[in-house]
Amino acid sequence: MSWQTILAIGSGGFIGAILRAYLNGLISHRVPHELPFGTLGVNLIGSFIMGVLIAYFMYSTTFSVHTKSFLSTGILGALTTYSTFAIESFLLFEGGSIGLALLNMSLNVFGTVIMAGIGYTIIGNIFKS
Repeated sequence: MSWQTILAIGSGGFIGAILRAYLNGLISHRVPHELPFGTLGVNLIGSFIMGVLIAYFMYSTTFSVHTKSFLSTGILGALTTYSTFAIESFLLFEGGSIGLALLNMSLNVFGTVIMAGIGYTIIGNIFKS
């Protein structure tokens, strides 16, 4: 991996981490609940954007490998919060909130896959028309 790619990923990660903290806090403040909607929201948004980007990358040669790395691995890699989702789910289980833990896991796992697919499909349909 070139130093340019490493720099692109690191720069994107810096931005993605800040976006993650901001969006997580914003959503958690606006939707207070035992279920960690901030993490869910960030994962859903990030998955949708990842689907959009990957589809766009497939149909367009506009972006360099460094820009692709900056956007996908850097920004979106730091924006989405799988490790946070994992510990929040575990803590819900440990605290006896088995139903909320299972709901949180289902929404994150299935929701992010669905959102990535929606983003991918939207961009695919735009380029096919």
